[in-house]
Amino acid sequence: MFKPKYILSPQIIANLTTIERLYGQLEGLRIPKKLELNLERDHLIKSTYISNSIEGNPLSFPEVTNLLLGGRVPANRDEREVKNYFELLKSLEQYIAQPITLQTVTELHERLLKSVDNKIAGSIRNTRVVVGGYESVDGIPKLRVRHEPPFHKKFEIEQALVELLEWVEKDTDTSTLLKIGIFHHHHVYIHPFVDGNGRTCRLLTALIFLKYKYQINTYFVLDDYYDLDRFAYSDKLSTADKGDKTEWLTYFSEGVKYSLQSALARVKIAMQSGKVAERPTPKEQEILVYLQSHIEVTSQELVVEFDISRQQAHKLLAGLVDKGFVQKKGDTKGSFYKLR
Repeated sequence: MFKPKYILSPQIIANLTTIERLYGQLEGLRIPKKLELNLERDHLIKSTYISNSIEGNPLSFPEVTNLLLGGRVPANRDEREVKNYFELLKSLEQYIAQPITLQTVTELHERLLKSVDNKIAGSIRNTRVVVGGYESVDGIPKLRVRHEPPFHKKFEIEQALVELLEWVEKDTDTSTLLKIGIFHHHHVYIHPFVDGNGRTCRLLTALIFLKYKYQINTYFVLDDYYDLDRFAYSDKLSTADKGDKTEWLTYFSEGVKYSLQSALARVKIAMQSGKVAERPTPKEQEILVYLQSHIEVTSQELVVEFDISRQQAHKLLAGLVDKGFVQKKGDTKGSFYKLR
């Protein structure tokens, strides 16, 4: 039976208290529906970008934004990874009403890697793997092993996962937030798949937040804390590999606190200013897709490319500038536009 080891330190207790206070403040705000919908959209895009970037996806934030808002079909593996993750994040609520089982985990992984790596999508590994990277030692590349998962056989991994998931569902003694943090580490520690473990874990972490009534996609983005220092995220996860999860849980609770503080500040500023980010119109989305493959454009280029009037081109570009997707450079006659 899975039984996590940790110390409920004064720092962790203080973090948990602050988290509940901050979340209560967020829930107490009368956020306009339009702002709420735009916050959720922005958070989904940001989570998608960060979670994939952590794992080495090379797409920039503007490229991810334009792909997800442009509605076009992904053209390569990197774009499919991003699109799959985004669609999964949006659909997590369909899993809330049912227990998280082994089937849930493999289904999420299968959807995550669909048309990315179909050979391993949804399949628990049945082989030894190591987690690490190559470092240069005296000019010679050498593998630095950061983690070697404890189980190498499929049945062992499935058993460990089932025990963890049953603990998440049945445990009533552990604080909800600590339970989520414990799950996050131990899932990565088990490392059930050959690839896609980090992203699957962050999806499941978001799902557990939602199951416990924390509106993670609407109110805050936990991944932005990991993005502050990705090495710290990896290092803190590693501290729990020997069994004691106290240091990791301190870091995890600090992250939730930070994300809520940031979210509260953003929402208050948006509500006070009365400014609500707008979605690009379908025609503006076409311009954004075009800008993806061009370093900069002029209004005259859009006139020719999209067969529109100069006035229409100026109006479209001005709208994208106002919404924060595009920036204008130069004076009136020699001005050009580029993605932010």
